[in-house]
Amino acid sequence: MSRLSEKRRTSEGGFTYLGVLFLIMLMGMGLASAGELWSTASRRDRERQLLWVGTQYAQALRSYYRSSPGLAQYPKALEDLLQDERFPSPKHHLRQLYPDPIGGGEWVLMRGFDGRITGLNSASTDKPLKQADFPTQWSDFTGMASYKDWQFVAEKAFLDGTSGPAKGQSKLPQALQP
Repeated sequence: MSRLSEKRRTSEGGFTYLGVLFLIMLMGMGLASAGELWSTASRRDRERQLLWVGTQYAQALRSYYRSSPGLAQYPKALEDLLQDERFPSPKHHLRQLYPDPIGGGEWVLMRGFDGRITGLNSASTDKPLKQADFPTQWSDFTGMASYKDWQFVAEKAFLDGTSGPAKGQSKLPQALQP
């Protein structure tokens, strides 16, 4: 009779082992799903930050340009937006230099024919999650293939109308205009 009870124990031990393996597999699948959800939420948050920071830079560039004494010019460096020394008492167009929330730090600067900064964009070639419902001034971001296509330029920061580009302006992104 002791042999019969011994056989039962060995067959039950394998069943428990399979149950534990199945439970571990289910937990792993749940954690993978949660990780994917967290990753997507984090990326959406960084997209919102990119839009906010890009808008801050575009507004600062426009402010620098519009407040130029004499000949209107854009800044030579982003640091000029922090402390504009062209005035007797320095003017601040931007509170701080913000890093690129998507690309991890450095911005790609867009320069005019004179080498001055007219806009910036992220260096990231990742495809954006957000593809529609942008603020009016960035409506041309709709359907863009990568974050580097989201160009934050001073001219787009304050359009003269809310229904689209001002008269005489193209609907093409700034870099594609002739």
